[in-house]
Amino acid sequence: MKTLTNKRLIVAVTGSIAAYKSAELVRRLQDAGADVQVIMSEGAKAFITPLTMQAVSGKPVRDSLLDSEAEAGMGHIELARWADAIIVAPATASSIARLAQGSAEDLLGAVCLATTASIYVAPAMNSVMWQDVSTQRNVHALREQDMQILGPANGQQACGETGEGPMLDVADLVSAIEQDFATGVLAGQHVLVTAGPTCEDIDPVRYITNRSSGKMGFAVAAAAVEAGARVTLVAGPVALSTPDRVTRVDVRSAQDMLEVVQQHQQQADIIISVAAVSDYRPVNCAGEKLKKHQQSLQLELEKTPDILASLAQTAAHTYRVGFAAETDKLETYARDKLVKKSLHMICANRVGYDEHGNVLGFDSDENCLTLFTTDEAIELPRASKHKLARQLIDNLAKRYHEYRNTIKNTG
Repeated sequence: MKTLTNKRLIVAVTGSIAAYKSAELVRRLQDAGADVQVIMSEGAKAFITPLTMQAVSGKPVRDSLLDSEAEAGMGHIELARWADAIIVAPATASSIARLAQGSAEDLLGAVCLATTASIYVAPAMNSVMWQDVSTQRNVHALREQDMQILGPANGQQACGETGEGPMLDVADLVSAIEQDFATGVLAGQHVLVTAGPTCEDIDPVRYITNRSSGKMGFAVAAAAVEAGARVTLVAGPVALSTPDRVTRVDVRSAQDMLEVVQQHQQQADIIISVAAVSDYRPVNCAGEKLKKHQQSLQLELEKTPDILASLAQTAAHTYRVGFAAETDKLETYARDKLVKKSLHMICANRVGYDEHGNVLGFDSDENCLTLFTTDEAIELPRASKHKLARQLIDNLAKRYHEYRNTIKNTG
């Protein structure tokens, strides 16, 4: 299982003989699924070449604070925003001192000051330098800044002495980073999410739709990425930005959405149908704008394709999750939909208005959900849709892995 799937990591290499291990570190992080960018100090380039680090990372090495080609000269800000974590490995006594002082005289210092990402520091130096009161004071300062100190190890040093000072083995560094990203409960899985409304055309100007904003579906897609999944988001017409690291496919009508879902469903491990698909569409769409000549207008409507129900036949291998938006009889209608559409889980949310006149579901940044399976009902109290999405993914992942284990044991 790739435990670091979708994670963006910076490996910062400073001027120590242990820099030769940094190439292996980059490769091992990539093997775990991470996207890795390398920063090198001037001292690091005396021990290992930028060409080597570029070859293993697959990206140009960043080594200059004043890089006019990097986002109009603001390369450190670009990197700081990009990273989920920064690993300084090896970290020399000098680089630790500069980080402790908050120095921004080089690229590494500026990126660390500008980031909100986790920062890991893997010391590598002579044992006497490590034990020196100045180094220990600096290390204490880094810990107070919530940087994590990984090591050093106790063993043979390049100078021939033995003691506490060498950089941790690469496997130990990777393991420590993986543990901090242990929320990857869907690592290596492909999740297909549908979101937003669909629009069913009456004529070139008018259409039938609903009040879905797509916010819940987009939040679910983002939460699935955070959990380590590879996510494809099929979105109806919405005014929302694509979540980071999500592959988005835009559609308009229920038929469009069905066709795109059919294209991707065989590669999906989990399908989460959050979209509020229009139940009906006009039998005939007028080729020209209808004029207001009559006092009334009659439209003949027909049912749209039932995307969710079709998955039981066309994507029977997937774990299938639906949403039920109801104004009343929430559990009754949700459980009925769970059975009729052969779902593994359904997320029921009440829409309309609460007793205080507040909007529920559509047009709101908050909601509450009840997750129903054949033998469970799990209440998720009112919260932001992003928080609800993360809670949903955590619950879903647990039951998905139980489902997979059941299939494996009975297969």
